[in-house]
Amino acid sequence: MEHLLKTEFEDRAKRLLEKDSYDFNDLEELVSLLRCEYGCPWDKVQTHETIRRDLLEETYEVLEGIDCGSPEMLREELGDLLLQIVFHTDIERESGSFTMKEVCDDVCRKLIHRHPHVFGSVTADTPEEVLKNWDQIKMGEKHQESYTETLKSVPKVFPSLMRAQKLGKRAGRAGVDFKNVEVAEKLLQERAAAGADTSEIMFLCANIIRMKGGDAEEELERSCAEFIERFKNIEDSGRLESADVSELYFTK
Repeated sequence: MEHLLKTEFEDRAKRLLEKDSYDFNDLEELVSLLRCEYGCPWDKVQTHETIRRDLLEETYEVLEGIDCGSPEMLREELGDLLLQIVFHTDIERESGSFTMKEVCDDVCRKLIHRHPHVFGSVTADTPEEVLKNWDQIKMGEKHQESYTETLKSVPKVFPSLMRAQKLGKRAGRAGVDFKNVEVAEKLLQERAAAGADTSEIMFLCANIIRMKGGDAEEELERSCAEFIERFKNIEDSGRLESADVSELYFTK
């Protein structure tokens, strides 16, 4: 917690109140004041752990703003997500670990280093070449000496379908992937017929979707929405007790 004189707090708060518009520096100042001893009782006792869930929820709400195609909603949700970033950074600033300047410096240096085809002499004329260079540079930055290490670095906190696709994608970049979708689908049929574990089937399904250029999380969400709509149709028709369950799980 930042320790201020009461008069200093009041002066800084007054300057904020007198402004007609605000920028990023003002957001940092506002969070700092909220967390000081004269600030908000709730804000000043928060830690990384207590607001961890908030960061995740705000990220999903940004995605909702994108999916809704609403610039107004996206603008608001990006602000809420930015607040989380500033809040977490301010906690570290108070402890003397790092500041927002260092956060920005790190990401700028990373972008320059990972784009040698823009800021250096490396040639990369296609998105595929860019991604290949990116992966190689990233492995060097993180001192990863094997592709296994790149797989282990995929965060365990990712949603499971997302993690499954990410693992399959990284294995593919190492040269280990199905020749095509048809081969993967044939294996899926064989493994299902052999009574493979359900989680194994789900993992393979996620990567079949990846190979088709889709996103397993998004496609399952679409299926969830369709499930709700099919249920509504059955309920509206008064057939809840007599409907064939297949109507609910499969689109005709």
